[in-house]
Amino acid sequence: MFDFSNITEEGLTIALVGYFIVFAALVLLFLVFNNLPRLLNFLLKPSKSKIVEKHEPIKKRLAISGEVNAAISTALILYFEELHDEEETILTINKVSKSYSPWNSKIYGTMGRMMLNHQKK
Repeated sequence: MFDFSNITEEGLTIALVGYFIVFAALVLLFLVFNNLPRLLNFLLKPSKSKIVEKHEPIKKRLAISGEVNAAISTALILYFEELHDEEETILTINKVSKSYSPWNSKIYGTMGRMMLNHQKK
């Protein structure tokens, strides 16, 4: 059981101040993260003095003929095919047989320990 008689005024004051600091920090972090989008929008918004001229909206769409589209796509395909080397996709799996060695066998390690423990008794 916890003994409450050891609690002093100094200990109680330190605990309360600690709780208050942690709670105040959490409230401050909440306010900062809650208002961060508004603050960023305010800081990153371009001012009216920086915008000198307005661009007219593009009313006319550029029309590209089918032949031009075909030439562009053919050039892109030929360019991207040159980037990769031709590789053979032959997968070979060779079975490697390992000769048995007592050096890599775990059974001798456990059996040896069991034998040593049995002999000590």
